[in-house]
Amino acid sequence: MSYRLELQGIETVTHDTRHLRFVRPKDFTFEPGQAVELSLCRDGWRDEGRPFTMVSHPEDAMLDFVIKIYPEHDGETEQIATLEPGEEVELTDPFGAVTDHGPGTFIAGGAGITPFIALLRTRARKQALDGCRLIFANKAEEDIILREEWEEMEGLETVFVTDAEGDGHPDGPVDRAFLEGRVDPSEGHFYICGPGGMVDAVRDDLKALGVPPDRIVTEEGW
Repeated sequence: MSYRLELQGIETVTHDTRHLRFVRPKDFTFEPGQAVELSLCRDGWRDEGRPFTMVSHPEDAMLDFVIKIYPEHDGETEQIATLEPGEEVELTDPFGAVTDHGPGTFIAGGAGITPFIALLRTRARKQALDGCRLIFANKAEEDIILREEWEEMEGLETVFVTDAEGDGHPDGPVDRAFLEGRVDPSEGHFYICGPGGMVDAVRDDLKALGVPPDRIVTEEGW
C-alpha cells in the first residue's frame, strides 16, 4: 500500500539535516525505529524513492522525519532540501528490523541515529531509559543531530564521538579498543545503525568482546 502526503513544514536541524512534518494517515501504523521508502512527487523523481525512518511516536497526529542532506550525491536528499510546504511525497508501508528489544547500548554513525530517535523518545516518554546508553559518532561536533535532546533525556547516558581533535569529545573510530571498558557485554541489547562498513565492523567487535549474536540488533535482523 502507498500513501500520498502533503508536506506541512520543513525546518533546519543541523547545517545538513532537515525536519519534515506530515499529517499521519489514520490507517498508517508503525513501530518506533521502522522506515518507509519515500518518493518525491516531482517530475523525474517519482521512481527515485529512498528509505527514511519516522522519528515521531506511532500514536502522534503528525508524521515526522529527520533527513540528512547530501548535496554532493546529486540525489533525492538534495531535492528534499528544496521542498516547500504544500508539495507532496509518496510513502510505502513501514519496514525495518531496528525496533525495541529492550534497554541497552545504541551505537549510531551519522544519519544512522534516525531509527534511534523514535526508539529513545518512546522510552523517554515511558520513563524507561535506565540502562540505556547512546554512543553517537560524527565527523565534527556541529554534525551531532539533536544533541541537546539527548543530553536532556533523564536516564540516558550519552557518549559523543568525533573525528575532530580538541573538541572535548572522544576520538573515533568506535572499534573494539573504544568499546572495551565502555560497555558490559553481559548487559542489555546492542543496537547498531550507520554506514554499512561501520555496522559490520562494530558487530564483529561486539561479538569478539563476548556479546551474544542474539543481543545485537541491526537492520538485517538479530
